[in-house]
Amino acid sequence: MTVRRYAVVGGGISGLVAAYRLRQSCGPDAEITLVEASNRIGGTLRTGEVGTESLDVGAEAFIGRRPEVPALLAELGLSDQLVHPSPLRPLVYSGGRTHSLPVGTLMGIPSSAESVRDLVDRDELHVIETETARPFAWTAGSDVSVADLVGTRFGSQVVRRSVDPLLGGVYSGSASSIGVRAALPTLAAALDRGAASLTEAVSAALPTPSPGPVFGGLRDGYAVLLDALVAATDATVLIGTHVGEIRQESGGWFVDGVGLVDGVVLAVPAPILGRLIATVAPEASQAARSIELASSVVVAFAFPESTELPQNSGILVATDAGLDTKAFTLSSRKWPHLGERDAVLLRASLGRFGDTAASDRSDEESIETALRDLRTVANIDTQPLAATVQRWPGGLPQYAPGHLDRVAAVESGVADLPGLAVTGAWQRGVGVPACIASATTAAARVIEVAR
Repeated sequence: MTVRRYAVVGGGISGLVAAYRLRQSCGPDAEITLVEASNRIGGTLRTGEVGTESLDVGAEAFIGRRPEVPALLAELGLSDQLVHPSPLRPLVYSGGRTHSLPVGTLMGIPSSAESVRDLVDRDELHVIETETARPFAWTAGSDVSVADLVGTRFGSQVVRRSVDPLLGGVYSGSASSIGVRAALPTLAAALDRGAASLTEAVSAALPTPSPGPVFGGLRDGYAVLLDALVAATDATVLIGTHVGEIRQESGGWFVDGVGLVDGVVLAVPAPILGRLIATVAPEASQAARSIELASSVVVAFAFPESTELPQNSGILVATDAGLDTKAFTLSSRKWPHLGERDAVLLRASLGRFGDTAASDRSDEESIETALRDLRTVANIDTQPLAATVQRWPGGLPQYAPGHLDRVAAVESGVADLPGLAVTGAWQRGVGVPACIASATTAAARVIEVAR
């Protein structure tokens, strides 16, 4: 019997799921090697220690209405790990005080002036109220930044105080660095259908309310999922190993550091993907290299049990508020199971695309910055019991205008390379469910060719 050999380059959630799917399909005899350049598995998923408490210091939640994470947890016998947040809503800090997060918006884009009445001034409210009366033009299939579209129609305050805080949490970017078509596909579709105004398009694009929680998480953190995937994959794991080259050979693919394999899945950030496929798919390589990355920093705190947090899940910060922190997750309020811990837990997120200030600060400066901003937005002046700084250099791809075209160019450029597949957060969404779906498709492509 011929033993199949596979390599997966990249040990984030996409790479782990791809390796797991390969193992499921090929059985125990297949040789699977997982190669990761950093000193740990998990990519931007990490459960860290904050004093005596554990807390996710990367991604902490996933879209609960997508099926991929609950299904994967069930496969791995981890369904009891699934938890959901409390019904508490976030606040937005703007204009020197906190406001309720607007309702009736699409990623912060209002469907009416009433949605953001508490956030913007009277002149901008008038701009929103009269938007439907102004001429509007949209070319079907076109793409612009969210800031260009929303700022032109609704004004800059809506962008800075409502849209930026939400996009910053998803992409570590802003409305200026994110394109409408990739980040807001339902809005792009409504515009393409001929909406007469942005107000009409947003109203048409709003999701239909459905029962059940919007988000989910893992009781003991993403480390539980990562450990289970590593075990179930039963792969040879090479940590701290850089792949300098891949090339196509008559017997399959040569992967630097692994050798000749029947198939390879490249589950790496887009710029690294561009380097790896430069020789075998130059046009796809160029498209991949054009996808830029944002860096960010998470500071996780443990405070004394007596610390009083607002009765909210978090505090988002407007980009015109004059603060360095872009958001606070009030973890002990947001997640009921964390509220049972012996310390009050919260996270501060700093850094956006194009801004190097967060990355340049030392750990001590990051902690001081987060504490200063926390005093400002929540009047919390308590000394923490512990603090942990987690840096995410190049952690999230920017879905800039034209992103879907770049993704299509990458995919079409490797389509004629049998035995090679690509996956990652740059492809079909930055969230964990989207990465699981993308990785599953990549593994299936490699398996199909090998058979």
